[in-house]
Amino acid sequence: MPTMDKPAKAMVTEQALLASGRRALEIEARALSALAPRLQPTFAAACRLCLDCRGRVIVTGMGKSGHVARKIAATLASTGTAAFYLHPAEAGHGDIGMITRDDVVLALSYSGETPEVLLLLPHVSRLGAPLIALTGNANSTLARNAEVCLDVNVTEEACPLNLAPTASTTASLALGDALAVALLEARGFTAQDFARSHPGGSLGRKLLLHVSDVMRKGADLPIVRPDTVLAQGLMEMSRKGLGMTVVIDADAQRQVVGVFTDGDLRRALDGQVNVHQTLMRDIMTREFKKIGPHELAAEAVHLMELHRITVLPVVDAPNQLVGALNVHDLMRAGVV
Repeated sequence: MPTMDKPAKAMVTEQALLASGRRALEIEARALSALAPRLQPTFAAACRLCLDCRGRVIVTGMGKSGHVARKIAATLASTGTAAFYLHPAEAGHGDIGMITRDDVVLALSYSGETPEVLLLLPHVSRLGAPLIALTGNANSTLARNAEVCLDVNVTEEACPLNLAPTASTTASLALGDALAVALLEARGFTAQDFARSHPGGSLGRKLLLHVSDVMRKGADLPIVRPDTVLAQGLMEMSRKGLGMTVVIDADAQRQVVGVFTDGDLRRALDGQVNVHQTLMRDIMTREFKKIGPHELAAEAVHLMELHRITVLPVVDAPNQLVGALNVHDLMRAGVV
């Protein structure tokens, strides 16, 4: 039987590819635009079930809906709602025991007739765990058995064959995000709470790391006295490699009375000072920026950017030296 050759890839124009991409985005954008006006009190009811849940929100789905369910579970878990993903096909082989009567089940199935998901219904019903359905078919088996049904029906998929889940999965994902956001706002979830769920991420480092976690201290601190000659001060700066030396008072209180930085050195050399005769008290900067050890490391970054400096002494009350740090310390810590 003769077959028709597929068009050569080289014959597909750039304009055709762009048109296809734009068409897909426009269809999905329309699907999302149509979703917001359709939010019903059932959405608030679903939120209430999750807020009242004493256990966890168990999110399940098969195939493409399963991938979306995994993401929704991860978003919930990272924004203050204890949640995890349950694979419906594995549930029938023992994992169904993960569901308890204190949990809420959020089941995704666009058709509402996915066999693997429907097999969970009798067990969920026996436990008395609330079931939230996220489906595109409000008359489906899943919807009829759910305490709350969230409608994610779309008029068309972005796939030109209207077969591959595209606009429908985007709508499901967006509604899952809407649920997570509504819950985090209702719980009063803060940026610090988010950071505690993401200690390895950049936000976690910015919101959890304190100056005391990254500052140099002890023998690593460059320290001189006011009556130290400039030449010795420069040697101390060179040995410690901080780009600064701290000038502390002559008694045992370690109170900071000034700093001397690379910038001060350049100005001193321009003024042709005698490095072997000039004392640190005569050339140090007396009005300097500083930070406390309990401040966030991100605040040190802010101070450096605001005042265009690269080093900061760390002082505790009353102006007592406890450490120092520069921009490279913050970069190594991942705060910058």
